[in-house]
Amino acid sequence: MGIFKKINFGLTKTRNKMAGAIDDMLDSFDEITDDLYTELEEILVMGDVGVTTAVEITEKLREEAEKGKIKDANQVRQKIKDIIAEMLYGGEDMGLITVPSIILVIGVNGVGKTTTIGKMAAMYKAQGKSVILGAADTFRAAAIDQLQIWADRAGVDIIKHKEGADPAAVVFDTIGAAKARDSEIIIIDTAGRLHNKKNLMDELNKIYRVIDRELPYSDREVLLVLDSTTGQNAVNQAREFQAVAELTGIVLTKLDGTARGGVVLAIKNELGIPVKFIGVGEQIDDLQPFKPAAFADGLFDKIEYKEEEDISIEIVEENTEELEEAAEDILQKEELSLEDNGSAEESSETVDSGLEQEEEITEPEPEKKEKKRRGFFGLFNRNS
Repeated sequence: MGIFKKINFGLTKTRNKMAGAIDDMLDSFDEITDDLYTELEEILVMGDVGVTTAVEITEKLREEAEKGKIKDANQVRQKIKDIIAEMLYGGEDMGLITVPSIILVIGVNGVGKTTTIGKMAAMYKAQGKSVILGAADTFRAAAIDQLQIWADRAGVDIIKHKEGADPAAVVFDTIGAAKARDSEIIIIDTAGRLHNKKNLMDELNKIYRVIDRELPYSDREVLLVLDSTTGQNAVNQAREFQAVAELTGIVLTKLDGTARGGVVLAIKNELGIPVKFIGVGEQIDDLQPFKPAAFADGLFDKIEYKEEEDISIEIVEENTEELEEAAEDILQKEELSLEDNGSAEESSETVDSGLEQEEEITEPEPEKKEKKRRGFFGLFNRNS
């Protein structure tokens, strides 16, 4: 399933709730009236779009109607979709060009921060990039062990210290390892103790100073992971973090399990923070880059998957034929073996990885890859 279809599928619950209500409302109006705007505003608020954003959408819709661009209720649906897509555009792309580039990930416990980092690492590795993780959330119980599991799943390097170690020291060592190994993407798991803002701010500022000193010319993203099932509480949480951290983007998790997908609009429109990724499932490849047009479409329209289903059926049929042929071959070989009183011999091969592991650094099996050419900023990083 491609990116757009994954997003569409992940928005099923939100679409059924919000778009279904909008469609029912539009069916009851033959022309555009003030009552239509009032009901639309209520539906949007109930869909966790937020009061401010809901009012803005209806006002833009009213302006379009006054200009004569909307003549009847049937055109309202498409115009709402266009307005939503326009609101979401801007800043959704990750601006990672330098080698290395660094991503700081923050978020409170339970939002899926560690899982997001693992999926992000797997995504970049699938794109052919070399990735290294830094376990700088050193005060949360089992955080380091959880990140190690995800590093193993994604097949990427991880730098870690003991529990309770200085997070800035972990960041320093991770950057050093990234330079030595020519890693392209550094992903740092940082803390999210929002209940103690001063300690969180001090910790982040110390990490920023290390990055500024060690990677002064590298691109940097600071992503906040939020649980979309919390609705407007996610907006409030983003507002609190925005006060203590230099946020450049949002990652919304668990979007497939909630009808509150409208919270994406509230975060982008009210706080001005772009959504970079959305989580639309539990699989390792279910973290998807945010696409405004695909999201707007997914709020209103369902994409059929008939073509993919037909392909899967054909594959099953082909596999069935292959299994039948293989079974016949096995029977023939067994008959010949009985006639000749022969015996089958089995052989096995063993592979010695020969990898050396350091005490606090673990590495996956190295892959053959071409040497990445450093850009202009990379020249500074080589000597830093």
